[in-house]
Amino acid sequence: MSHIVAYLNFNGNCRKAMNFYKERLGGELTMQTVGESPMAGQMPPEMGPLILHSSLTSGALNLMASDMSDGKITPGNAVNLFIVCSNEEELNTIFNKLSAGGTIGHPVSKFFAGTMGDFVDKFGIQWMLYYGAEMQ
Repeated sequence: MSHIVAYLNFNGNCRKAMNFYKERLGGELTMQTVGESPMAGQMPPEMGPLILHSSLTSGALNLMASDMSDGKITPGNAVNLFIVCSNEEELNTIFNKLSAGGTIGHPVSKFFAGTMGDFVDKFGIQWMLYYGAEMQ
């Protein structure tokens, strides 16, 4: 079954922010840097220490975050609604329906960790859709 997760974007301080949230909310925090990922060879070396993906889980709470922004983080664009889909068909259906009239950032495509796509809808809301066994 699909569910929505808040996904936060940072400009290099994701590790500090997520550790802060863990201290205040408890739970289990996992982080993967660009340098630790299968994408490391495709990225500039200076990006190695940046957080590619992090997740804080405590009971039903799941907060995700990354340093993988376009460098233009301002209040209002630092949060994405992240839908974890049950399968690729559902991902494509939701993506096509919600992105209608909006701006596609990344079309649905295979990513090392699953299938993803992102867009800003016609109301200015940022969405990320994902399907992959790791988050089911």
